[in-house]
Amino acid sequence: MAASDPVSLNFQNADIDTVIQAIGKLSGNNFLVDPRVKGKLNIVTNTPVAPDLAYQILLSALRLQGYTAVEDKGITKILPEADAKLHAVPVNSNAVAAGGGDRLVTQVFALHHESATQMVPVVRPLVAPNNSVTAFPSNNVLVVTDYASNIARIASVIESLDVAQGDLSVIALNHAAAGDLAPLLSRLLAERAGSNSSGGVQILAEPHSNSLLVRADTPSRIIAVRQLVANLDRPGAGGNIHVVYLKNADARQVAETLNATLGTSTGSTTPASSQSASGLSGLTDGSGVGGTTTTATGVANSPAGSGANAAGRSGTIQADPMNNALIINAPEAIYRNLRVVIDQLDRRRAQVYIEALIAEISTERAAEFGIQWAAAGSNGSTSVIGTSAFASGSNNLLQLATGAASGTVTVPGNGLTLAVGGGKVNIPGVGDVLSLGLLARFLENEVSANILSTPNIVTLDNEEAKIVVGRNVPFVTGQYTNTGSGSTVSNPFQTIERKDVGLTLKVRPQISEGGAIRLAIYQEASAVVGSTDTGNGPTTTKRSIESMVMVDDGAIIALGGLVEDSYSGGEEKVPMLGDLPVAGALFRYDNRKRSKTNLVVFLRPVILREREDYAGITRSRYDYVIGEQRASARPRDLLRGESGPAELPAFGSAAPTVPYAPPAPVEDATIRPIHQ
Repeated sequence: MAASDPVSLNFQNADIDTVIQAIGKLSGNNFLVDPRVKGKLNIVTNTPVAPDLAYQILLSALRLQGYTAVEDKGITKILPEADAKLHAVPVNSNAVAAGGGDRLVTQVFALHHESATQMVPVVRPLVAPNNSVTAFPSNNVLVVTDYASNIARIASVIESLDVAQGDLSVIALNHAAAGDLAPLLSRLLAERAGSNSSGGVQILAEPHSNSLLVRADTPSRIIAVRQLVANLDRPGAGGNIHVVYLKNADARQVAETLNATLGTSTGSTTPASSQSASGLSGLTDGSGVGGTTTTATGVANSPAGSGANAAGRSGTIQADPMNNALIINAPEAIYRNLRVVIDQLDRRRAQVYIEALIAEISTERAAEFGIQWAAAGSNGSTSVIGTSAFASGSNNLLQLATGAASGTVTVPGNGLTLAVGGGKVNIPGVGDVLSLGLLARFLENEVSANILSTPNIVTLDNEEAKIVVGRNVPFVTGQYTNTGSGSTVSNPFQTIERKDVGLTLKVRPQISEGGAIRLAIYQEASAVVGSTDTGNGPTTTKRSIESMVMVDDGAIIALGGLVEDSYSGGEEKVPMLGDLPVAGALFRYDNRKRSKTNLVVFLRPVILREREDYAGITRSRYDYVIGEQRASARPRDLLRGESGPAELPAFGSAAPTVPYAPPAPVEDATIRPIHQ
């Protein structure tokens, strides 16, 4: 039989190795079979087929079993489909490989109009699960590894989708504002299409030239949009009054800015804080009554090129704070210019998260050392008293001796106090005096404090924020009492002023264009001194910083520091005797005291521009509070059957729904005749 003669195939439940060996002899191909390729094949042909077709039939049968063939340098590798793409699969970068069949190939598709990344979800369902689809965004190409027959089908799909998206047209407006007309047309076309899309039409407003940018998939749609715009772009029949709703900016502040932008105004200006519903610079209407309307006169040319000179034509701007809207009564040319400014001002303002760290470390050490002595004696006619006492508070020798003689026990102060002596001596004219031989006093004291405060605050850009953590302490500023003619007090009163004592942080951030933050800061740490005399009111300590600094986003800056180191010492001694080298300690009392305070203030501002920025900070603080609530919970053994303490819900949980109760039916109020 010749090599090109047709053959009949009849393999029923035959081993894969046997079938591959037989087909190899017929087609003349050399096969390399992976050891993992196992199973049975069933191939039956009713009519004889060519040897080349027998080879294609084998590849199709192997594909049904999960195996594939990879041709490489005259050898056909038979291996599992999942591993085939790791071998030397033929790559085509231009035209799609001809011939088709169940051979595994890699095709590179260069896209000209659509995005390769967006094309992946479309092509992925068309490719076998074990084969791959990869997008390379830099060159906008799509790399697909699959069977040659399927690659041809994928190429047809990509060719149908990778087409130009229609025409792009610019429609200039003469009367209407592009910012007002674009959303109206988009909503109208979306409702007509019956979906959230615009029916294949995209409309954007270009405020500088007062034009509409229209993109459609067909020229007929652009013609329809042009006709619709021509019907809407007409002079207003009902006047030039427009209502502009603001999304982010404050209507009063925007009205004041527009008034300053339009130029010269005449009349008396009403302060912004006193206006109830106006622009920030209201003018009188000529009748002497302060108006809530801003009348502006300026020169404005239509950006659409109409050439209308608005010199001498007035316009009014009124703020409606209840709806946060602007009511503008102005010619179209002026209104279009105002809309450009409003759109630029009405943007979402960034926020600044400010984290302060106030560290205060203080130490205080004190020491006392002294020896006091006393002696008293009497022989009836002569009395001798000798003392060496020093002013050491409750540890003074004379106070202790006098108290002991009178039966009053005076407790010595802190530290070690040693007394040697005993007995009483009666001194004529003085009385009984305790005869003490020696009183020694030893004390060393050390106090340390580490205070760390971390106030945090979030505020809008260029808005002042303030946080106070402390107490509101009363201070007496005046008093009056009148005793009249008797001793009874009548009509007494006091005037009291309350002040915040504690930690205060005031800050106003201003974000620059480069991302740096300008901070106006006032920080104060005050406290009430508890050991002072409160007859004239409490005494407070105060440490404050007021500064203007520039900080990068997320950077830490040290605002200022206070290092206070004080040293004090005292010495009481008997002249000459207290100066003796060793024995002088018997006639001397020493005390030393040293205190050191370190106060440093750090600040870190972070710009929050998007929702995700402040959501992360909120989540961390929220979870921290929940953790503290759970840590502070106590066992409920004493209150049987009681639920646990109140706890915040999980972050991001849905808000509780309010049950809806339908209104009761209203009785028919029709007048009915009254029966006797």
